Amino acid sequence: MKISLSRSPLALTAALCASLTLALPQGARADYPPVTDTTVSGSYLAARVATAERDTDAAVAYLRALLKMDPRNEEILERAFFAMLVDGDLDNAVPLAERLVKLDRSHRIARLVLAARAIKKNEYQRARTNLSLSVRGPIGDLTATLIAAWTMLGSGNSKAGVEMIDRLQGPDWYSAFKDLNAGLILDAAGQKKEAGKRLEAAMKFDPASVRAVDAYGRWASRNANAATAIEAYEAFLKVVPRHPLAQAAIADLKAGKSLPVLIKTPQEGAAEVLYGLGAALARQGGEDLALVYLQLALWLYPDHPLAGLTLADLYEQMKQPEKAIEVYLKVPDSSPLKSNAEVQLAVNLDATDKFDDARKHLTDLIKSDPKDLDAIVALGGIERGRKMFGDCATTYGQAISLVPDPQRNAWTLFYFRGICNERSKQWSAAESDLKKALQLFPDQPHVLNYLGYSWVDQGVNLQEGLDMIRKAVSLRPDDGYIVDSLGWAYYRLGRYEDAVKELERAVELKPQDPVINDHLGDAYWKVGRKLEATFQWTHAKDLKPEPDDLAKITKKLAGGLDAAEAPAPVKEAEPAVKQASEQKGG
Repeated sequence: MKISLSRSPLALTAALCASLTLALPQGARADYPPVTDTTVSGSYLAARVATAERDTDAAVAYLRALLKMDPRNEEILERAFFAMLVDGDLDNAVPLAERLVKLDRSHRIARLVLAARAIKKNEYQRARTNLSLSVRGPIGDLTATLIAAWTMLGSGNSKAGVEMIDRLQGPDWYSAFKDLNAGLILDAAGQKKEAGKRLEAAMKFDPASVRAVDAYGRWASRNANAATAIEAYEAFLKVVPRHPLAQAAIADLKAGKSLPVLIKTPQEGAAEVLYGLGAALARQGGEDLALVYLQLALWLYPDHPLAGLTLADLYEQMKQPEKAIEVYLKVPDSSPLKSNAEVQLAVNLDATDKFDDARKHLTDLIKSDPKDLDAIVALGGIERGRKMFGDCATTYGQAISLVPDPQRNAWTLFYFRGICNERSKQWSAAESDLKKALQLFPDQPHVLNYLGYSWVDQGVNLQEGLDMIRKAVSLRPDDGYIVDSLGWAYYRLGRYEDAVKELERAVELKPQDPVINDHLGDAYWKVGRKLEATFQWTHAKDLKPEPDDLAKITKKLAGGLDAAEAPAPVKEAEPAVKQASEQKGG
């Protein structure tokens, strides 16, 4: 299970990130690939292509070359600045920020970078000046105010810093950030009583925020008692089970240790602000600004325990597993998050088609700790993804054996083992697993869909199975795969007009899925719309279906549906052990 690194009630839209024009992954390096085209037009086109393909190193290399050829071009200057910034090349980005503010005095990101540099140099008034000159907005106001408040701690006036935070007006979601940072500033300044009040308020506002809980737990360990701190961490673990930071804190407290202040300096505080907002932006789809904030956070505080892993998580979202691997390799052995990083490293190795390396890495982790549930589940996941269904059924069984009293959150273990058993033609075991998953989580749409469709496909429990699929659709009306299951269930029942209706909606939701398009073609053929059926099959063929499906589609295009030996409509029958269709959204 991948841990939740951070959580915050931040409601953001893409418009907040409109000032950023590049979405590039990180990978700070001093050496960039050589530029092969030394013309302005060629380098410009190459930079755009590299940007579109998220090839960071090439993009930066071409943009740097362009700057030398056309140093006064403002568009190239800005593109190069952002490319270097999100690439983690802050040393080269800072001089460009200085040039940008000469062209645009209130350039928000350039001012933020210059403020960060000033904080690194303990030049707190200069940092505040840069922040005050930047363009504002919901994110800009919050960022500038919180960072400026931390600089006031550096200037020896923490009270003024907290007052700056309290004067800030804005949306309701500001509250979590305001209370947390005010409490952290007060704690760093030794103002114990007021710090405790603010940190407790932040924790209560968002009980699933690991930073708020950790900040309060650390304060309580020093200013209240170990029992109060442990209570806070244990309450958090009920919301976010097995979080390693909370588990490590409880272990230290039970060993008689008190926990140090979470954030000690203005530099660490500014990094905490950037990390918190960057993590929230990443969850809300603001990848560009999230990259900027997280890179700045790591520049200010390279050892921040969560900023690096949040960056790696963002790379995973952006389908950049190589970059994620680079970050996971840097997590120190002493970190409570090391185990999670090792598991995610293997997951990303598999994503780069290094399955053997990934499997060995996880197997070694499990050998060293046979109770490492996260590693076992990850191994089951990559085996399932590689269609090694017999193996993954065994692996998930190993995971289930470590959960003697499964609760609601264990439903996925039984669900995935059920899939693996069903795909390896062990229907009796699969049905038992799916029923157990549904017992743990009665309204889980994926389980309802999978079990319901399996019954319909086998011709058993037809009405109950159909009702399950309908319920799944009502719970997830915009899930194209689940809607497809309903359409295909109608098809299998011989209700072709109903099938067409649902499958047309499924294609609208998932227009690029070959299986759904193929299903719609079959339904069209059954209702006499043969020209449209041919069109759908042709489209499905162009979408690169699985080899077995491709062979069937080719037969249908050559000789119609009958040539592909289409399945006959199902009728109520005695339970039979047979492999259900691949299309169940699992």
